[in-house]
Amino acid sequence: MNKPLILIVEDDPPIRNLINVALESHDYRALTAAGAGSALLEATSHNPDIMLLDLGLPDLDGVEVIRKIRSWSNMPIIVISARSDDSDKIEALDAGADDYLTKPFSVDELLARLRVTLRRLHQMQNEGPETAVFVNGPLTIDYAAGCACMNGEELHLTPIEYKLLCVLARNCGKVLTHKYITQQVWGTAWENNVASLRVFMATLRKKLESSSAVQVYIQTHVGVGYRMIKGIE
Repeated sequence: MNKPLILIVEDDPPIRNLINVALESHDYRALTAAGAGSALLEATSHNPDIMLLDLGLPDLDGVEVIRKIRSWSNMPIIVISARSDDSDKIEALDAGADDYLTKPFSVDELLARLRVTLRRLHQMQNEGPETAVFVNGPLTIDYAAGCACMNGEELHLTPIEYKLLCVLARNCGKVLTHKYITQQVWGTAWENNVASLRVFMATLRKKLESSSAVQVYIQTHVGVGYRMIKGIE
């Protein structure tokens, strides 16, 4: 099996070199880019398995890089940024990032997140085709096609939002704990993933509610988790 290829997009040379050395010493191949332009060139030329992306790039904000990548690829993108406000995380995740790691970070945690992302990729590649279509009022999910629609109009969801919606739909009517959901979506129950879950749930709700007259699809159980309400009319 080929070693996974990771694209490191970071303009700070010490951090870029630290990540590069860590990856290569743990059986990964690495490409590096110091700016958005070179990152997009490397991404289109080498088709890496995962991108590690800093947001504070000199030539273009990292969120715009995410949007550009998402216009043609579902390659997993893990943001590594000093921006720690929820608004920054929401913007990056809503643009299409799969995960968000705040600087300063532990190399061990970065490696663990990479392993989780790769496991999720392998699982998706090895899963057999799903033919069922989920219907809950005006919401439909075509698992085989990998898309969700509201009133016949496709919802523009990020990869993580779509996976989160599928987890809720497959357990429609059941209360799912934070731990269960994060295990299903990220493969772990790290504290940062629980924080990311809150962000993703907010953006997913916004998209569902803006596309439907129904104002409540997802019910919050404070301190426990979330539930998709069934029987929406």
